[in-house]
Amino acid sequence: MRPLTLFADKPVYVVGLGASGMAAAHGLRAGGAKVLCWDDNQATRDTATAQGFNIDDPATSSRLEEAAALVLAPGIPLTHPAPHPAVLAAQTAGIEILGDIELLFRAQPKARYVGITGTNGKSTTTALVGHILRQGGVDVAIGGNLGIPALTLPNAAVYVLEMSSYQLELTPSAMFDIAVLLNITPDHLDRHGDLNGYIQAKMRILRPRDADSLAIIGIDEPHSGSIADQLMKDGRAISRIAHTTQPVADMIDDGQCPALAGDHGKQNAAAAFAIAQALGLSQESILEGLRSFPGLAHRQERIATLDGVTFINDSKATNAESAARALSAFDGIYWIAGGKGKDGGYGALDAYLTRVRHAFLIGDAAATMADWIGNRVPTTLSGTLETAIGAAFQMARTEPSAGPVILSPACASFDQFKNFEVRGDAFRDLVLALPANSRTVFSTREAA
Repeated sequence: MRPLTLFADKPVYVVGLGASGMAAAHGLRAGGAKVLCWDDNQATRDTATAQGFNIDDPATSSRLEEAAALVLAPGIPLTHPAPHPAVLAAQTAGIEILGDIELLFRAQPKARYVGITGTNGKSTTTALVGHILRQGGVDVAIGGNLGIPALTLPNAAVYVLEMSSYQLELTPSAMFDIAVLLNITPDHLDRHGDLNGYIQAKMRILRPRDADSLAIIGIDEPHSGSIADQLMKDGRAISRIAHTTQPVADMIDDGQCPALAGDHGKQNAAAAFAIAQALGLSQESILEGLRSFPGLAHRQERIATLDGVTFINDSKATNAESAARALSAFDGIYWIAGGKGKDGGYGALDAYLTRVRHAFLIGDAAATMADWIGNRVPTTLSGTLETAIGAAFQMARTEPSAGPVILSPACASFDQFKNFEVRGDAFRDLVLALPANSRTVFSTREAA
């Protein structure tokens, strides 16, 4: 555990006791801070108590005014749909509010930092950059929104951090040597008020750390493209990347990078290429890293080919824009979609329905999605993931020129599964349990 001495002998509140919150609490305590913890969930508070932490609700505590800071977990609302009571109390008392990423920056000021954000593609790009840098001999650690709390990372010369809009709101002074904005499409609007609030949160990553800071911006969609134009006018050093950026676009078209299919894969690869190049790696080393990247779980993850039918787990596609990236990369698709529907509808998928041979719909959104699809694609209301997989396999194995069976839900998972990871793992397990005469199982999971 990384000792954080920034607030030694001072009281500090930690609100939100998930993985990142508890990592902060342990690090602050190891560094001598007087840590006070709070979570709205009683069972979570009990777990913290069992680990020796004092529990105190900052929203009602008389001790809040003595605190040096309040460390807020990114899942706790800072502004929308309404500030958490602890946030309001801290603001009233004039207490600094920050997140775990800010603590890492303050604890390791001499390291170089790469921050990667965007509505879609940031996890894959973060893992890809880590893979390329490790293969190139760089002392690197990756984490953040990727699922690895920043304060559990080892000391490193370079930190590559996936940054959500929530985390960016909690970085009052943390700025990146290399900042990457892949794309912006509407998402998480309940947490930012509206699209403009979401864009403003994402743009925080572009604050320069110093005069040599580099911004890498995707220009495949209009919101991030206009941001790139404005930064150019302001005289910032930027690198524009797109799905047409060479040399990576031709490599992917040639099939040299199986884990980076489609236009979105090309954009992710272009961003990774620009980052690694800025950090001094040779083109040869970068291209070799792109070729050998095995992929990331739940992001167009190839599971297996059974009797000639390939199964792809894209459970991370929890919105229409993300699912569109999967549908754009293949043809003749047997598409498993549905779950807990999100605001915004499915219009981003309209252009790609011609690539779908049959849709198998599951979860709460099944009927709504069927109405949206209409008569454009043959549709089955499967209800459950298991039923959909079985039906898709039976259909695909008997039809000529069958494309892949893809789980790319365009919906959240919470109606039937705890999270998208559990949904993706269920897909993998169900696929591998299917009886088949021939099978090839792929190992595509990139270690963090």
